[in-house]
Amino acid sequence: MDDAAYTMDHLAIGYRHRGQPRILSSGLCGCLRKGELTCLLGENGCGKSTLLRTLAGLQPPLEGKILVQGRNLASFKRSELAQLVSIVLTDPIKNNSLTVTEIVSAGRFPHTGFWGHLGAADRQKVDVALSQVGISSLRSRQAYTLSDGERQKALIAKALSQDTSIILLDEPTCFLDFPSKVEILRLLQRLAHTHHLAILISIHDLELALQIADSLWLIDASHHLHTGRPLELAQSGILDYLFERAGAIFDRQHLSYRIDTAKAPAAQPAVATRLLTQHL
Repeated sequence: MDDAAYTMDHLAIGYRHRGQPRILSSGLCGCLRKGELTCLLGENGCGKSTLLRTLAGLQPPLEGKILVQGRNLASFKRSELAQLVSIVLTDPIKNNSLTVTEIVSAGRFPHTGFWGHLGAADRQKVDVALSQVGISSLRSRQAYTLSDGERQKALIAKALSQDTSIILLDEPTCFLDFPSKVEILRLLQRLAHTHHLAILISIHDLELALQIADSLWLIDASHHLHTGRPLELAQSGILDYLFERAGAIFDRQHLSYRIDTAKAPAAQPAVATRLLTQHL
């Protein structure tokens, strides 16, 4: 069975300004596979969010080709693509009075037709999605009462209720505390493995991504894409540029980094004395 959910062939991403292309990254080649959690890494401005939006069909590629399960993305109608690909962006929930059930039910709209009427099968999909992310008890809560972690789980449940084989998420751990970040990443990994989903997330939590991802996509300083297993990329040295800066040391073997206290700037005695005096 072919597990390729997405295949990128010399893709260039960016936007057009006054009719002229502004390329953020180009020559992108890679494959997103079902049954895996893939983490997309790179510095701010390298095009991570743009890549996700391009893969989701929300903006066109500037060059190259994207295949979705072997078919050219450009040949899909929006309604067809919505039955294959779910996307969770960083945009806030627009109506904070919506209940969790209403938020998750919105994922069924690609399947319900013009009027959006939910039948018994649709409601069952919503119930299953709520259960899968562990928020069945929150179904009647309104969005404004949710914590950041609970809100993120509701959006993931919405993507699951859409019943697609591919889920794209832009910074799903943003604004979460550390335990909540770990919980969300473990949830996404479990969903990818147990339901044979292709899940791609952009993320800034580098050490967590290295520990939990099945595969990594890394856009480097030259805006080229590298793909592979975390340990493979780490040992190849490709990841070093993300870590080997003044004051940071990356351990390739253990996929972790630490502060290099030997390179910490020395305290300024005069400044320290002046600040101390001001508080006496």
